[in-house]
Amino acid sequence: MSQRFRSSGARCVSGGDHITINNMSTVSLKNVKKIYEGNVTAVHDFNLEIADKEFIVLVGPSGCGKSTTLRMIAGLEEISEGDLIIDDKRVNDVHPKDRDIAMVFQSYALYPHMTVYENMAFALELRKVPKDEIDRKVRDAAEILGITQYLERKPKALSGGQRQRVAIGRAIVREPKVFLMDEPLSNLDAKLRNQMRAEIIKLRQRIDTTFVYVTHDQTEAMTLGDRIVIMKDGFIMQIGTPQEVFDHPANIFVAGFIGMPQMNFFDAELVKNGAAYNVNVCGVNFPVSEEIAEKLVANNVTSQPITLGVRPEHIKFQQSSDSTLVGTVSVCEMMGSEYHLHVTTDEKDVVLRVPTTELPKEFANGIPYGSDIHYSFRPDLMHLFNKETENNLI
Repeated sequence: MSQRFRSSGARCVSGGDHITINNMSTVSLKNVKKIYEGNVTAVHDFNLEIADKEFIVLVGPSGCGKSTTLRMIAGLEEISEGDLIIDDKRVNDVHPKDRDIAMVFQSYALYPHMTVYENMAFALELRKVPKDEIDRKVRDAAEILGITQYLERKPKALSGGQRQRVAIGRAIVREPKVFLMDEPLSNLDAKLRNQMRAEIIKLRQRIDTTFVYVTHDQTEAMTLGDRIVIMKDGFIMQIGTPQEVFDHPANIFVAGFIGMPQMNFFDAELVKNGAAYNVNVCGVNFPVSEEIAEKLVANNVTSQPITLGVRPEHIKFQQSSDSTLVGTVSVCEMMGSEYHLHVTTDEKDVVLRVPTTELPKEFANGIPYGSDIHYSFRPDLMHLFNKETENNLI
């Protein structure tokens, strides 16, 4: 039976295991900067439009400014320059508690002396929400998260994954316009992290509101985000859907950061011959596809030294020929359905992902150390980067 209840002007509709928070929840960051004492800039000219009910992931290495950006949205860090707009209202100077935002921290931040129920109800009690309404909201959120049986326990009696569910539940009951999550899974072991990632995907389907999620883990970014914002040294490197940034990385940093194992890079020469192009690597010519050639022509790209990027899964294991490179196997990692081959070509380590079904019979049980193999590149899946700017030429 569906229930409707109100809090702080927001309306939350609960039906079975689904909650819809009926708020428009757009977020806009315009030319936002964070400058610390000593003129140290942590975030440079950050621009992002987040649509209502969109799941945005900020991803990048430690120190890239992603958590600082999230904390500026939350109001926990002052914005040095630029504007933060939530639902057409500038909120730079609005107190955190008045921004209608809920944040889930890496450390869970639960009160150890309170039960799970009391932790989830605490913020509502501060708002003087009626007790029967608090009880409905807490129990609805607990049912969604599968923690109803733990409501009377204290945090110390829970596992890491259960504590994180409580922290998320505490945010849900507030019915915020925007959920902010700062590396919520980083304290969990690998198996539990995978389980919780799936739980967050399910949660997002049950709770229709806007999410901004921070992580350094590209797997989380790729599986969770509608769009991902890749950051480095306080700058945005690229914004796009997971498929876009994987297929069309804007520069060498994005290409190397997204994908596992990471993309291989080669010093190469791009050679233009009329409307066709070849890439020369270690004296071997590889033609690019017609589609890539058309884009290079449209961008007036001439013959030049480049950095060639090829993902491990896009390198073809082949028999010897004049159009293949030779690599000496240094490591052969069995991954179940595929091998990760580390080979040395011209003193460079190159990684190939080779399905076990594509290996010759003599290598069915792996390729011995020191073996020579031949490989080539798919002409439609090569990435060409300017040597100086490191930007994608197409």
